[in-house]
Amino acid sequence: MQDLITLFNRASALAGRTFADLAAEVKLAVPADLRRHKGWVGQLLERQLGASAGSQAVQDFPELGVELKTIPLNARGKPLETTFVCTTPLMDVHELTWERSNVRNKLQCVLWIPIDGRRDVPLAQRTVGTAFLWRPSAQQEAQLKADWQEHMDKIALGQVESISAHQGEVMQLRPKAANGRVKTAAIGRHGEVIQTLPRGFYLKTQFTQQLIAEAFNLDFDDTRTNES
Repeated sequence: MQDLITLFNRASALAGRTFADLAAEVKLAVPADLRRHKGWVGQLLERQLGASAGSQAVQDFPELGVELKTIPLNARGKPLETTFVCTTPLMDVHELTWERSNVRNKLQCVLWIPIDGRRDVPLAQRTVGTAFLWRPSAQQEAQLKADWQEHMDKIALGQVESISAHQGEVMQLRPKAANGRVKTAAIGRHGEVIQTLPRGFYLKTQFTQQLIAEAFNLDFDDTRTNES
């Protein structure tokens, strides 16, 4: 990818096109639904746009410093689920800082692509929405930093298993694993090493709804949505 303008123009050109059409172009099979293929839409758009990061802990377009995030919306344009940011370190966290965190790295510049998330519409017939670029404002970064710090302090104090998805103003921490058998090392309450589920940072839906509202000058009459 040569530059940010080229990337944005390519993303913008996807608006209104169906998943079936886009998948055919990159020779990707369309699953019947997303229950066992949760990351399929992201994979489809990464192929369309030439993202190079894969599963590495860097932005999807590291040469541009841009992260790609899809956001499924309902018929009223509201986010249907929280947005995964990245996994969370659970060991050796005492010297980590917000400025050097992977969360800040991932969110410093995001190419958001809204998608049709209506479950009553067959996956192949769903369409891509209008892309927009977002960089956190000073206030938004302060909110993200405060939540990150709160969660990381609890991890450092051995309280990871007491953190709930309700905590955090705009960003939550919750288990991120394919199943309950996946375990990773973490700090226990008494400083011992324990085995627990991997954790990931997720943007709450009321936060991403604000981003949608700002990008498209929308006025939602109800600013609260259910968390996934």
